[in-house]
Amino acid sequence: MEKFTALVIKELRIYFNSPIAYIFLIAFLAFSSWFFFRTFFLIGQTEMRGFFGILPWVFLFLIPALTMRIWSEEYRQGTIETLFTSSVSLPQAVYAKAVACFIFLGISLLLTLSIPFTLSLVGKLDWGVVFTAYGGALLLGMAYIALGLFMSALTNNQIVAFILTLLIAFFFFIIGEPFVTFSLPGTVVSLFEFLGLGAHYGSIIRGVIDTRDIVYYASFIAFFLFLNVQVLEAKR
Repeated sequence: MEKFTALVIKELRIYFNSPIAYIFLIAFLAFSSWFFFRTFFLIGQTEMRGFFGILPWVFLFLIPALTMRIWSEEYRQGTIETLFTSSVSLPQAVYAKAVACFIFLGISLLLTLSIPFTLSLVGKLDWGVVFTAYGGALLLGMAYIALGLFMSALTNNQIVAFILTLLIAFFFFIIGEPFVTFSLPGTVVSLFEFLGLGAHYGSIIRGVIDTRDIVYYASFIAFFLFLNVQVLEAKR
């Protein structure tokens, strides 16, 4: 446990000792706040559905940028060889990097709490729905991160890792959307809706807590972290 904690702290220090963390936080807060408030005053309702509606698209570009260097940089610098021969197991290393990214994502979302607190000053806000939606955003971001870590483990090129993560995350997000499923046979619609990250996310941000959505996200995250470990084992 001490080694695992040390690895998590090391990864967080890498983020905050470089401009990466600050650029990500500024970009995330700027884009998410701007997209939300540009329509908020037109709608005139004290609710945050618009904010959580645009978060997946903000995540779609920023999270691949956050994860693309995780393993690609290890390959490029040759430090992956040290990891392969160290006393730290590969699952420990993968999970530590993932937890560090999850913590960083959590910090990013915490900084946006200024938005609901501001809205609560101008109207009545349903905090139950807001906190449920934040939970959905965290699960979606963690799913993108797990996918991004796996893609980064496949290549030593950060740009390739970024593009692969963006494209595959986009695919998993839209696969269950109505504009995709409306022309499909009824026998496969339920399957596509179940596989779609967006369908589960849409359910959660409405304030509905369904164990099937939580199990889906947990399975998605665990599956891609497992694949990450397998890729590193194969490379070793």
